[in-house]
This record gives sequence, structure tokens and C-alpha cells, in this order.
Amino acid sequence: MPDFTRWPSFPFEGDMRVKKLAPPVEVEPPRSGEDGSDCVACGTPDEGYIWVSERWRVRAMDRPTGLPMVLILECRSHLDLGDLPNLLAAELGVMTVRLERAIRSLDGVARVHVNRWGDGSAHLHMWFLARPYGRLQLRGTFLSLWDDILPVVPESQWRESLALVAAWLADFGGKANAEPAHIEWESPGTFAVPDSVDPEPDGRRPTTLGDVEAAES
Repeated sequence: MPDFTRWPSFPFEGDMRVKKLAPPVEVEPPRSGEDGSDCVACGTPDEGYIWVSERWRVRAMDRPTGLPMVLILECRSHLDLGDLPNLLAAELGVMTVRLERAIRSLDGVARVHVNRWGDGSAHLHMWFLARPYGRLQLRGTFLSLWDDILPVVPESQWRESLALVAAWLADFGGKANAEPAHIEWESPGTFAVPDSVDPEPDGRRPTTLGDVEAAES
């Protein structure tokens, strides 16, 4: 087994074995949205993102996960990383720093890992994963695995964090679409005074514990 299986951050223990390496294929299959006609990112309206601007959009998962925050930065244009023109390439650096700072401003976040995996979708998307403060076992390259293992963050806390990040980004431009979870207030239509203790003969209610005990005796 490789040395990383003995790292403190490795999420698994016990007997393990390495999978047999499959032979290489002659032609790699196309990625999702390779030609743009079936690209999920291009077909998703702005309402599906927590923050949008003229050239960039930020989206979240469809539900909370184990980490405090997981977000994806996408460009509006159907381009991959190596296809970005100079303007978007320069803005990618600015947006990366800006979104990292926004996520790191959340309570309980120690670090933000920035990752790009290019084998799933042809549309450029950068992953931002927040590591909880004090959770040293989650440091390093296995943070994305821990995201599927840790207990799920409460949805109200997750939505509040989304709204804070969106508002943070909107201070520099663009539009925030995320809102914090609304509190559903529930109150009775009428208030009833309990009448478990009968009033005194003169009509006065007992006002002290001694009055109650005397009335019961």
C-alpha cells in the first residue's frame, strides 16, 4: 500500500487492497457537455446560482454536505481552462482570490481548498472546499472524501452561509441570489389563562405559593 494510507488525514483504516489497473483505451470518451449542446452549466438559468455577474457565476450543491461550504466557480462562456482568453484568465485569478476570502470569512472555517478536476464536465468549473477550524485530521488532499463522510451541516446554517458568501461577493459587483433561511413563526390565535386554581371567595386570584397551598387545603 502507498505511504498516504498511513497519513493521519487518510479517511479509512483496516485491510485494503489496490484495484487492478485497467489497460488504457485507444480513444477517450467525450466529457459531459463537450460540444455545448447538452452542457448543464450553459443550460442552467441564473436563478440556479447563489451569485452571478456578467462573466462569472457561483453555484452550490443542491443540499448541504459534511463540510461548512462547498462552492463551484464557473465562467459564463463555454470554455475550458486552457481555452480562456487573456481577459477571463486574468479575471479567474481575481475571482479565485475573492471567493476564497468570502468563504474564509465564515465562522468556523480555517482554510479553503481550491481544486480543478477536468474529466467530468468540459465547461470550466473550480471547486472551493472549506475545512472546519480545528479539524486537523481533515487537512490535505483527502478533504473532498471527508465531505461525504462527515455529518451533514444543518440546512439553516448552510443557507445562512450561502447568503453571507453571496452578499460578500455582491459588494464587489454582480448580483446575490441566495437568501438566508426564513424563520417560520408560529403562535396561537388566542391566549388562555389556566384555571387549575380556583379564585378566592372574594374573587381575588392567589398571588403567592402560600395562597395556593391554603386554597388546596
